[in-house]
Amino acid sequence: MRRGWKMALSEGLRCCRRVLSWVPVLVIVLVVLWSYYAYVFELCLVIYLIFYHAIFVFFTWTYWKSIFTLPQQPNQKFHLSYTDKERYENEERPEVQKQMLVDIAKKLPVYTRTGSGAVRFCDRCHLIKPDRCHHCSVCAMCVLKMDHHCPWVNNCIGFSNYKFFLQFLGYSVLYCLYIATTVFSYFIKYWRGELPSVRSKFHVLFLLFVACMFFVSLVILFGYHCWLVSRNKTTLEAFCTPVFTSGPKKNGFNLGFIKNIQQVFGDNKKFWLIPIGSSPGDGHSFPMRSMNESQNPLLANEDPWEDNDDDSRDYPEGSSSLAVETET
Repeated sequence: MRRGWKMALSEGLRCCRRVLSWVPVLVIVLVVLWSYYAYVFELCLVIYLIFYHAIFVFFTWTYWKSIFTLPQQPNQKFHLSYTDKERYENEERPEVQKQMLVDIAKKLPVYTRTGSGAVRFCDRCHLIKPDRCHHCSVCAMCVLKMDHHCPWVNNCIGFSNYKFFLQFLGYSVLYCLYIATTVFSYFIKYWRGELPSVRSKFHVLFLLFVACMFFVSLVILFGYHCWLVSRNKTTLEAFCTPVFTSGPKKNGFNLGFIKNIQQVFGDNKKFWLIPIGSSPGDGHSFPMRSMNESQNPLLANEDPWEDNDDDSRDYPEGSSSLAVETET
């Protein structure tokens, strides 16, 4: 009876958490809907409406794609088989467990490891982590090329939707900038007392305030992610340098400016501004800066393995508007 009560309470808390996780998204949606109503129906700036709606369509399209594009998980070949899982869980000697992972990883295209040189293994999902893959404790799954977990889209940003997220930031900056610049002349009229309508005064004042406030925060975040793309890094890799078979390399995936951009947006430039999936590859393996240094199988190094406490911790939700959840 007591156990059933605890399970019911735990399930209730999980449901509350899932509901509350949509609150940031609801806030953004309400602000956007209000800005649309104020700009289109209250101010009726007809001369600007064509460009406004073009920006608005791409802004909402990329936001939708960022929210509802599911994070991509590693395919089945990276999961332990039922037999290997039983052997691993029944084995009590850590060194034997590590050697088992060594033997399994030899068959996989993995070239990164933990800080201590061990195979990157997720004990929650029971899989060998592909390069750049991390476990998100919010989504409770491993995510390919995980960047961060973002509360403003209530989704984990990774290989499948990072392009959409970056486009969403870009169109958000453009949306706020366009509103601020086109409303500014009406703000001057408000300041001079030349606006007769009280409702117009309210909408002009708050449109400009909200647009400027979001513009400042978004342009910083967008600039940071543009820098990450130019270096072919994820947010997690910017905080924690990836370790290869030859050791840590902070620029291990840096292929040069143009190729780095293509790793996110693809080779066809006509798709760069459109929220259509065009990132190359399958998210399980990535070209590296120096294949000569990183091409050997993960376990060619026969150095003794050691436990890595840093690689087994969960990171809390990150600073500013990012929420970073890393591997376990």
